[in-house]
Amino acid sequence: MRALSAYAIPLLLLVIPLYGLAKKQPVYEQFVAGAAEGIAMTVQILPYLLAMLLSVAVFRASGAFTAVAKVLAPLTETLGVPTEVLPLALMRPLSGSGALALSADVINEAGPDSFPGLLASVMQGSTDTTFYILAVYFGSVGVKRYRYALPVGLSADLMSFIASYAVCRFFFSGGL
Repeated sequence: MRALSAYAIPLLLLVIPLYGLAKKQPVYEQFVAGAAEGIAMTVQILPYLLAMLLSVAVFRASGAFTAVAKVLAPLTETLGVPTEVLPLALMRPLSGSGALALSADVINEAGPDSFPGLLASVMQGSTDTTFYILAVYFGSVGVKRYRYALPVGLSADLMSFIASYAVCRFFFSGGL
C-alpha cells in the first residue's frame, strides 16, 4: 500500500495528460485556461476571506471571545461538558484553523485520551465552519442574502456539538 501511495500522484500527473492527448485535447492550453480561471476565482474570493479573517481576529483580540466563554461556563459545567472544549465550540463555526489550534491546546493540556481531548477531537471532526462557508463560498458565487443558511448552519453546528458530547459520553465514559 505504501508503494502505491508513493506513486499515486506522479502516476496521475502522467496519466491525465496522456489521456487528454489520446483524446486529441489541447492539454497545455486547457491547463493554462484552468489556471487563469483559478487566479480569477482567488481574486474574487480574497475580499470575503480577508473580511472573515479580520472579523475572527477582532473577536478574539477584543476579549469578546473570552467573555462569551466565561458567561457560558457555568451552564456547560452544570451539563457536565468540560469547560476546556467551550472555546473550541465557539471558534469552530468561525475558523477551522483557529478551532484546530484550540483542539491542539485541549489535547496538549488535558491529554489525548482524556474526556476533554476525545471530545475536542470528535467535535473538530463533526462540525463545520459555518461563517467561513457563508463568507467565502457564498461570496464567491455572489450570494448576497443568506436567508436561512445562517440559522440552519448554526443549528447544525449546535446539534453536532450535542451529538459529539453524547457520543463521547456513551463510548468513552460508560454511558450517558
